[in-house]
Amino acid sequence: MTYSTPPEFRRLCKSGRMTSQTGGHCPGYAQANLVVLPKDAASDFADLCFRNPVPLPLLGMTPVGDFSKIDNTQVLNDEEFDITTDFPKYTVFEKGKIIGTVTDIKDHWNEKHVGFLIGCSYSFEAALANAGLPARNSVEDKSVSMYLTSKLLDPAGIFTDVYYVVSMRPYKKSDLAKVREITRKFRKTHGEPIDWGYGALKRLGISDLSKPDFGETTRVNDDEVPVFWGCGVTAQVAALTVSHKIEGLTFGHAPGHMLVLDIKDEEVIALR
Repeated sequence: MTYSTPPEFRRLCKSGRMTSQTGGHCPGYAQANLVVLPKDAASDFADLCFRNPVPLPLLGMTPVGDFSKIDNTQVLNDEEFDITTDFPKYTVFEKGKIIGTVTDIKDHWNEKHVGFLIGCSYSFEAALANAGLPARNSVEDKSVSMYLTSKLLDPAGIFTDVYYVVSMRPYKKSDLAKVREITRKFRKTHGEPIDWGYGALKRLGISDLSKPDFGETTRVNDDEVPVFWGCGVTAQVAALTVSHKIEGLTFGHAPGHMLVLDIKDEEVIALR
């Protein structure tokens, strides 16, 4: 079943009745990635997002300790909102390791936590599909292929030596110009590709296209090339990379289990 409105979908998550991946639900509405950090790391992480807006397009954040508000009502304006319950699933991290996957983080949240919402590529995938250029992962109902690269983010505070994560979707060379044109407008959901072609593997430090670090393998046909976009999983990698500098637990959305927002895909283009 596909749910039509974001508030309805979030209520199902809140009640524990929705725990599946969010792709395909509430079509036409944007979705967001999540990172939750202690306040001592929050300012540096916000700076990291501002310095690296392609992989880390910041849509909004909570006030310190407040799980019920986001500072950007353009993307979400719901008096019932609760960042600790409104994702279908969450990943819990401690000292750089995943220690569990849960359906809510109510019991873990405290007065020192700050939640960050990062833009998700589902918005531009919808635009590509509408233009007759659907992403293969979407067509095949798979998680997009994601790779940890050798490309360093610009540092911010404690966030040093953090590497870029990219997502990959294959396209024909003849379609590249159109793909770039369509996705370029979605600056708050990663924008246009950062690289493409098989030469990009060496430039990005990707050793084996068939072995993504996250997500599922995506077939690349003989008449296609891999096309790479900045990816919001970079946020969780950043938190893990500096976990030795962070006291306590950190959290993220479980892969593919996003927050469904109130803003429509086409409205994302106007965000600044």
